[in-house]
Amino acid sequence: LGSFTIIADTMKFSMLAIVAAAMSASVHGFAGTPLRTNFVVRSTSALKMSTAVETDKMAALATAANEARGLAMDSIAAAHSGHMGLPLGAAEIGASLYGSQMQYNPTDPTWMNRDRFVLSAGHGSMFLYSWLNLAGFDIPIDELKQFRQHHSMTPGHPEFPSSEHNTPGIESTTGPLGQGVSNAVGLAASEKMAEARYNTDDHKIFGHHIFALAGDGCFQEGVSAEAACFAAHEKLDNLIVLYDANEVTLDKMAEYTQSEDILKRYEAYGWEVYDIDGHDLAVVEETIAAAKASDNGKPKFIKCNTIIGKGMEETEGTNAAHGEAGVPYVDKAKKNIGLPEGEKWYVSEGTRDYFAEVQKKNKEIYDEWQETYKAWSKANPDLAKELTDAIEDNVMSPEEMFKAIPEMGTEAEATRVSGFKVIQDIAKLVPNYISGSADLHGSTRNYINDGGNWGAGFDKSYAGKNLYFGIREHAMGSIMNGIAYHGIFKISGSTFLVFVDYLRATVRVAALSELNRVSYILTHDSIGVGEDGPTHQPVETVSGLRVIPNLDVYRPADAEETVAAYVSSVTRKEGPTALILSRQNIEQNNDLPAMERREGALKGAYIAKKETEDLDLIIMATGSEVPHALKAAKDLPGARVVSMPCFEAFERQSDDYKESVLPSSCTKRIAMEAGVTGLWYKYASKVVGVDRFGFSAPGDTVMKELGMTAENLAAEIASMD
Repeated sequence: LGSFTIIADTMKFSMLAIVAAAMSASVHGFAGTPLRTNFVVRSTSALKMSTAVETDKMAALATAANEARGLAMDSIAAAHSGHMGLPLGAAEIGASLYGSQMQYNPTDPTWMNRDRFVLSAGHGSMFLYSWLNLAGFDIPIDELKQFRQHHSMTPGHPEFPSSEHNTPGIESTTGPLGQGVSNAVGLAASEKMAEARYNTDDHKIFGHHIFALAGDGCFQEGVSAEAACFAAHEKLDNLIVLYDANEVTLDKMAEYTQSEDILKRYEAYGWEVYDIDGHDLAVVEETIAAAKASDNGKPKFIKCNTIIGKGMEETEGTNAAHGEAGVPYVDKAKKNIGLPEGEKWYVSEGTRDYFAEVQKKNKEIYDEWQETYKAWSKANPDLAKELTDAIEDNVMSPEEMFKAIPEMGTEAEATRVSGFKVIQDIAKLVPNYISGSADLHGSTRNYINDGGNWGAGFDKSYAGKNLYFGIREHAMGSIMNGIAYHGIFKISGSTFLVFVDYLRATVRVAALSELNRVSYILTHDSIGVGEDGPTHQPVETVSGLRVIPNLDVYRPADAEETVAAYVSSVTRKEGPTALILSRQNIEQNNDLPAMERREGALKGAYIAKKETEDLDLIIMATGSEVPHALKAAKDLPGARVVSMPCFEAFERQSDDYKESVLPSSCTKRIAMEAGVTGLWYKYASKVVGVDRFGFSAPGDTVMKELGMTAENLAAEIASMD
């Protein structure tokens, strides 16, 4: 260990990791409990100088921690709303991250090699806004004063930049507990992928850490356990999770609902675990430095034992501290922690000066990286263009993609099979496109040939394009969102449609956050699944997805519509897309040219068969029911068939286009879909659907028994006369 001599070791984690971190970071002494470890250094003068510098730094961080507490208290008091417990209880963690340990540039908040911080416990959002202000991000004090107000940059929970909010420094939309810490796994996975794809022997342009701060609620939610297993299995050692262990939940003290040893649980998953005093700045500093330096294939879990609402003696350490119950005591608490009486949103000149120095040091790292990036770009022009296109989301237009993808053929086939063919072309046309599955690649058919498998061990590498999530749909959705937040790759994830409810919470957040880099491949789309029975036959699920705002839901009727659905999923800019694909074969609408079907499907709805006499009936259908509609209309010269694969895309078309497809003059309308009928009544006066659960039998039998045939549709049409 060179000039270092270990005097004492009472730690619960690897001594060698701490020593390595201390040596690499020039840390000459550790203090606090349980990290009671000291190092003897031969140079006394060097020790004195280092100690003085460290003392000044620790004093500055301690001051900043209390001022961040004050900012949070004043903002929550002004709003009469919010959660005070975490910002007060985790202030030392914020001081260490933003004041010392994280690599970032507030003047370029989307710098691709910045460290990412995710506040998984999103209810404590004033923690994040306070530290972003102190760190120099463009969140002025006036915005802190507008906490939770309309059109402010400081909404109640952190929101990833979108058309609604553009708050710099927010890396993930959080609030639903467990999501943020699982998003962090996706961010870490994407960073590993970026390293493998773009770093070269001569130039390293990616190499950063992902930090997440989470509380008991996040770890009680099952999604965090799923994601933690995935992170350990794939050896994401660039991930550092800080557990705000304050022994409190909203209703009760945490002991009322939990008694596990969370450190043993995470150690069993395969994480490196640490157990520290979260208020001892020296210990927090040293532990985070150790976690960053430990490249041992294990993600890091730091249990930070804290006091919720610290500094407000009337509520600290109790579940009352969680929310805004401490508002009446704000002035007293601020005085008790040494803030000037009567001053709101106080930040000292010393703290501003300290963070100016932090910014200066980070700017030096940033400038050095820029030089490396320039050299890398010059040496690797093709990779540089690919990366630029990926970050800027530059893709071919739908029309160009249509021309590049060959016609699909005339034989009947399941749209999941069509999707398998299309995804091969998509992966070539969009180099940053990757795909994964919740243990269903063989059924959902979204495997990218020659793309390699992503991950650690076996035949996997971090450059692979196919992700194996295991039977973890909820984590899959959260990890996909994290990959999208990272801002480089486009990802699709697959499962059976009926199981999308396992990840529905993540779909909602993706839509809310406008994550157009995410799409879902959901197969086995109806009662046509057959023998597996009602547990596997979705009837309400497609409609359940259609009601999520800003989610495009495509249920294509044949191979060419499937092309359009995939193309739309990678070219759409406003939000995510769900692709609903069949298990059973579907006949192709060969009477209509392939390009017309593609272009029509891209608009959400189009005329699949035009009337040959005066229009007196419109038959609408989607997916596997379109062939039934075409057959039912065969002997009805006044009938028009409209294929409607995507309600949402159709609603975005011009009024003229919508009128050309569904003229208001024709009020005799019927729709058919193998699912619940409710949403169709916006367009049709009569709907042939399935408003009940199915049963176990061959798919054709289930379809026939529940009325999903051309013959039944024809009879229903006849009954309208």
